[in-house]
Amino acid sequence: MRINAKAPHASGRLTRGQMQSSIQKITPCLWFDNQAEDAADFYISIFKDSKIGRITRYGKEGYEIHGKSEGTVMTVEFEIDGQAFTALNGGPIFKFNEAISFQVHCEEQEEVDYYWEKLSKGGDKKTQQCGWLKDKYGVSWQVIPNVLSELLGDPDPEKSQRVMKAMLQMKKIDIEEIRLAYNGKSIQ
Repeated sequence: MRINAKAPHASGRLTRGQMQSSIQKITPCLWFDNQAEDAADFYISIFKDSKIGRITRYGKEGYEIHGKSEGTVMTVEFEIDGQAFTALNGGPIFKFNEAISFQVHCEEQEEVDYYWEKLSKGGDKKTQQCGWLKDKYGVSWQVIPNVLSELLGDPDPEKSQRVMKAMLQMKKIDIEEIRLAYNGKSIQ
C-alpha cells in the first residue's frame, strides 16, 4: 500500500486518513510466526523515510485457521523508502531462507557499516558472507556498495576477478579493500 507523504504521528504510525487509495502493483509479503508487528517496527527504525500503515487483526476465524486469538495482529503494512511490504502473522508453518533476499544499495562505507550493524544485530552470524546477512527474524539481506557491481562488471577480466576473489573472502563488504583488489594491490 502506498503511504501519503504527510508526516506520521510521533509514534511513526499513520492514521487511516494518511493512507493513499492506490496499491503498489507488486508487494512482498513476509510470513512470520507471530512477530509481524515487531519486525515491521524493527525495519522502519533502520531505514529513513519508512512508515507503518494499516494493521489488520484476526477475527474469531483466526484461531480456527492459524491458531491465532481473536484481536491479535494478522497483517502489518509498512513502507521502506517507497517500497511497500506486508508482514503476516501466519504461524510456524513456513520459514525464511536465502532463496529470497533484499538488497540494500549503498554509496559509501559508512552506509554499508550502518545497515550491516543494524540489520545483523541479533541475527545469524554463521550465514554472513559476501555482503549477505540474516536478520533476527531470519530474513536475508545483501548490503551492497554500488561500486561493487561496477567493479565486478569491468570489461577487464583480471580486474573483475580480483574483485570477486576479494569479495569472496569478506562478510561485510569493505569498499577500500575491493578497490585495492581492483587496482592489483594486496589485501591485508
